[in-house]
Amino acid sequence: MIQYRNLEMNEIGRELFRDFIRRQVVNKCWRREAGAWVIKDAPFIDDWSEDDYRILTDCLKRTILEGGFVAGAFSEGRLKGFVAVTAGLFGGENKYLDLASIHISEDMRGHGIGRTLFQFAKDWAGKNGAKKLYISAHSAVESQAFYKAMGCVEAAWYHPGHVEEEPYDCQLECVI
Repeated sequence: MIQYRNLEMNEIGRELFRDFIRRQVVNKCWRREAGAWVIKDAPFIDDWSEDDYRILTDCLKRTILEGGFVAGAFSEGRLKGFVAVTAGLFGGENKYLDLASIHISEDMRGHGIGRTLFQFAKDWAGKNGAKKLYISAHSAVESQAFYKAMGCVEAAWYHPGHVEEEPYDCQLECVI
């Protein structure tokens, strides 16, 4: 049974991720070419280094400090998924809040955890004035299939900072 709850800043550290498996084997990704989206071969294994975990924990703590939302999914007391939404509306009339992170441990994908965490993010964003969630999302075919299933479409407005930081990400939005 999966338990969901908001995470507290004092529990966010490397130990929280002890049983979390970030690994994702990617074979195909969406790429924009000549104004159209196409699927391209782009094989690699996406996994986090210790430095990536340090950056992640710093970001999650900052999200909480700045009034954002961070929640986790636990199986037998072990973190198996998490989501984060930063505070601060942006994007003009689009009134976006940023879905900064959503990740499910490799051993628990396909069990509805992502769907539940995504809905928690939408609910929180709506209560905090957003009309839409903004997602700078991994371009892997599997990741994009998840977002499409959640009702996401290409963003009406692209966040320049996200595009610069992750040029291969797909810029998406989801109406709340």
